[in-house]
Amino acid sequence: MSGDGRFTLEDLEAIVARRGAESPDVSYTARLLAGGVSRPAKKLGEEAVEAVIAAVEDDRDALVSESADVLYHLLVVLRVRNIALQDVLNELERRTAQSGLEEKASRKA
Repeated sequence: MSGDGRFTLEDLEAIVARRGAESPDVSYTARLLAGGVSRPAKKLGEEAVEAVIAAVEDDRDALVSESADVLYHLLVVLRVRNIALQDVLNELERRTAQSGLEEKASRKA
């Protein structure tokens, strides 16, 4: 956990790394990683769809649960592609330095 005792995405990233190094026989994370990018990417897509459905249906508890699944599976996908969470956070920081409309326009250029 972080220094203030709250669970962070960095904590989850460390758990994914630790569990990914375990045997696929005992770790779901290791099993996902052993499947290459395809398996965890498919799970990420499934969980994202379930989160969308929960949001549209105004099911708070399901949305919280599915959002946790989305974040977990995203970190697994990032891990299998050797992308650190910090790289994503750096990109978010870069984007928030400008308005969302400015950022979208810069991607089209």
